[in-house]
Amino acid sequence: MTASAPVPGTDVPDDIDVHTTTGKLQDLQRRNDEAAHAGSARAVEKQHAKGKMTARERIDALLDEGSFIEIAELARHRATDFGLDKQRPYGDGVVTGYGTVDGRPICVFAQDFTVFGGSLGEVFGEKIVKVMDLALKTGCPVVGINDSGGARIQEGVVALGLYGDIFYRNVMASGVVPQISLIMGPCAGGAVYSPAITDFTVMVDEKSYMFITGPDVIKTVTGEDVTQEDLGGARSHNTVSGNAHYLAADEGDAIDYVKALLAYLPSNNLEDPPAYDDPADPLLEVTDEDRELDAFVPDSANQPYDMHTVIEHVMDDTGDGSADFLEVQALFAPNIIVGFGRVEGRSVGVVANQPMQLAGTLDIDASEKAARFVRTCDAFNVPVLTFVDVPGFLPGTSQEWDGIIRRGAKLIYAYAEATVPKVTVITRKAYGGAYDVMGSKHLGADMNFAWPTAQIAVMGAQGAVNILYRKELADADDPQELRAQLIADYEDKLANPYIAAERGYVDSVIPPSATRGCVVRALRALRGKRQTLPPKKHGNIPL
Repeated sequence: MTASAPVPGTDVPDDIDVHTTTGKLQDLQRRNDEAAHAGSARAVEKQHAKGKMTARERIDALLDEGSFIEIAELARHRATDFGLDKQRPYGDGVVTGYGTVDGRPICVFAQDFTVFGGSLGEVFGEKIVKVMDLALKTGCPVVGINDSGGARIQEGVVALGLYGDIFYRNVMASGVVPQISLIMGPCAGGAVYSPAITDFTVMVDEKSYMFITGPDVIKTVTGEDVTQEDLGGARSHNTVSGNAHYLAADEGDAIDYVKALLAYLPSNNLEDPPAYDDPADPLLEVTDEDRELDAFVPDSANQPYDMHTVIEHVMDDTGDGSADFLEVQALFAPNIIVGFGRVEGRSVGVVANQPMQLAGTLDIDASEKAARFVRTCDAFNVPVLTFVDVPGFLPGTSQEWDGIIRRGAKLIYAYAEATVPKVTVITRKAYGGAYDVMGSKHLGADMNFAWPTAQIAVMGAQGAVNILYRKELADADDPQELRAQLIADYEDKLANPYIAAERGYVDSVIPPSATRGCVVRALRALRGKRQTLPPKKHGNIPL
């Protein structure tokens, strides 16, 4: 056979002779080039025009330069119906492989919207399954970049089957290796359940969409008229549904957030999170900055303050004057704050009531947000630091009818089940059942501190007085004066941290300025903590 004759059964150009070593190498280079440019120039141009990167550009932005190793680069679909046998691009619309972020290995897949609209077929799905299996075997995080038109209709049920195989891997990897989903475009139908199972979902403002059924189907079935953005846009999922954990301004911002997240997490559940040599002052002396907290809580129990300030005083300094704290789900259920920070260079997960929002009350969304975060920390060996200022659970028929009992119980379950070090600081209110729920000693917290401003009681003084002295107030000549006197008496006797301290429910009552030092010492003491749960297949969390 001459060099100009095509090889039967292949698409090798006539000018490559695959019977020579040189020709074989040329053929390999040609195939690799085709895989790297599987999307047409027009499709890539359209992707860029939308302000979106291509799959390979996204991977390059995420991973350390030159670290990406692609796998299954030359995979192609095997379908023949509906003209697919004439369109068999290498890679089949998804780029998979592994590399490093800040020198630490991760596995990654990126759906390529420029090839078949990023639609998932059998081989496409098999590639994702392969890289997820690799992540589980090697114990490294997996980052999935989603930008897909959904299941490949031409391939029918095999596409649906591969979605199921991916979901199964998501579940098997849950709590074993960190899983992060980047939604960089559409993600609709059954495809949304993979990001839903992963630990963190990041969406890009005005570029990302997730929904089970789109606006057209909803209009047909229910008559509702809703835009794609309102239904499943990044802002909706960050503020209303809570399905997303970060609202990125653009793709670069989304990728930077994922890198920051990975820096707080271990590679897998058998390792500790990365630690940096950043020891605190050996004497843990109180600084002028620490003393700012001594006057921080208002004298009036009804006046709010920003709990972010308290958190920032306890976290390490990044070196540029800001605190080492990365908030998660900042736009959803803002009455509770969750996020990752560092104390002495070591990761901690922070859960804190936020008096600036709904007075810091716990509602359904806040309970589920915090419970999920505590369980994530526990799965990946990140200590939990809790700041408490909670007047109780949010009252109302909507909360009761929507299941605050069952859904609030998730937070109880999460704290009680967690075996990582747990440190709690009560800054002001800790009322009723919410006191128990927020990292109390009774749910297994290791070290519990309270500020002198703490009010640990069944309820606030005003409500308690109205119940305890209803008859006396009704008969009084001056009920307002009597009520004020009884409230002051109640606060002196019960609304303080000292009864709890006498019982051992609080380990120490501390000046606010001493908080960082106490947290540092507590976390040092708990580094060697070992706790196991009773043998069981799994618990039955109230879902």
